[in-house]
Amino acid sequence: MTPSEPTTPPTTAPTTLTLKPGTTWPEAWRRARAVAPEAFQDDRVRNLWAGTWHEDGRTLPATSPIDNTPVVGPPRLDAATARQAVRASLDQHRAWRHIPLPERRARVGAALDALTEHRELLALLLVWEIGKPWRLAQADVDRAIDGVRWYVDNIDRLLAARTPLPGPVSNIASWNYPMSVLVHAMLVQALAGNAVIAKTPTDGGVACLTLACALAAREGIPLTLVSGSGRELSAPLVRSPEIGCVSFVGGRDTGARIATAVADLGKRHILEQEGLNTWGIWNYSDWPSLTAVIPKLFDYGKQRCTAYPRFVVQRTLFAEFLEAYLPAVRSLRTGHPLAVEHPSDPLPTLDFGPLINAAKAKELADQVAEAIDRGAVPLHQGSASDARFLAGQDTSAYLHPVTLLNPPPSSPLHHAEPFGPVDTIVLVDTEAELLAAMNASNGALVATLSTDDPATYDRLAPQIRAFKTGHGKPRSRGDRDELFGGFGASWRGAFVGGELLVRAVTEGPEGERLPGNFPDYHLMP
Repeated sequence: MTPSEPTTPPTTAPTTLTLKPGTTWPEAWRRARAVAPEAFQDDRVRNLWAGTWHEDGRTLPATSPIDNTPVVGPPRLDAATARQAVRASLDQHRAWRHIPLPERRARVGAALDALTEHRELLALLLVWEIGKPWRLAQADVDRAIDGVRWYVDNIDRLLAARTPLPGPVSNIASWNYPMSVLVHAMLVQALAGNAVIAKTPTDGGVACLTLACALAAREGIPLTLVSGSGRELSAPLVRSPEIGCVSFVGGRDTGARIATAVADLGKRHILEQEGLNTWGIWNYSDWPSLTAVIPKLFDYGKQRCTAYPRFVVQRTLFAEFLEAYLPAVRSLRTGHPLAVEHPSDPLPTLDFGPLINAAKAKELADQVAEAIDRGAVPLHQGSASDARFLAGQDTSAYLHPVTLLNPPPSSPLHHAEPFGPVDTIVLVDTEAELLAAMNASNGALVATLSTDDPATYDRLAPQIRAFKTGHGKPRSRGDRDELFGGFGASWRGAFVGGELLVRAVTEGPEGERLPGNFPDYHLMP
């Protein structure tokens, strides 16, 4: 070849991915059945109530958001059976509350040891059932175990001069954190002397929760795990007179209905609801720190109650913000959580995989398209070419990262939490506009303000209606002794975290006012 001849750049064959050996759904299901045969049948899970696993309830079909693989759905009980389960839980509660604390501590500790032994199986079930990447699924399991161990180590101090509630705690939680939110809360509630009831989330996590509850029930911990539609089970799980406390994690519409019910009954309650968590940028220059944190904010596709889907940016800093933001969002890694190039490869490290189901992905994609049609400016739209998929796999539940500038007021993306990988940016010119935009949802769980001047932060942060506000750093739900709650419509009832979680599910001195957001008072810790 002479120098004048044209050259053709070498071509690289596309990488062919394969499912990591040992990680298929049938293999995960067989392992779960082998570990807890009392809780799993051939093709379904059982409900746990009255200390026994029952083959009741009509099982609905279910599929994994990863690739539409059929998985096992929840066995849905009717209201009459759920009422029996609640009455049986009260009997367990009356016995358990008198078990000496050292024995309760020992039983919960033994349950934690069992969860630790089966940590990887619990995480694999989470991957298939709710689409969590392997790293995040393991973290969900680990945070549950480590968090409850902190309570086991500190429960004597936390329970000083306190007694269990008069009835069991009823838990209704969303699907996104079955272990680190729901199982964590259940075991702490039991450690504090209460029997515990939980409804499995409708959208996923039933096998993981069933295995976790089976391991705990073997240690004599009084757990009840039932499945069913919210409409069918709301009355027995919320309004039953036997219930001592209702704990809810989910959206504002459902939370508002539960709040009305518990207020009418004067019942103890913990209602964590959604809010538009915001990140403000004002007189700021540390752009490398912002670039480094952006990918972390997309963990699990922002399907988290403490995700930050809204940036409120000082207009004069917008160009510098984009220079820091866009490279980071373009680096996000998405795809099939269990796909590898070679069988011996470790599972991929992804920022997120699918959304919880194809319907949610379509709903959010439609909202994005409508917002753009009405004037929002698309600054970034990811594509399937950037993702890791198996050849021919179903990808209907995946939504690639999107960033929009100035969503119109008519769009849900303007005022509500998207619960998916969609960022919106609002530009402001004054501090008053900054605060108004950061408080758009009448209360939030977390917020962050990035500003170079500590005095500016100290002056503005108290005016941001979030339970936790970070200075240039994200805030989270927290672990161990960190408190958690919400401002405004993002929270109703007792705050939790650390000592407040134990206080929320026990009784203290007569006339005690718990920190929280109640119909007749608001008390910060």
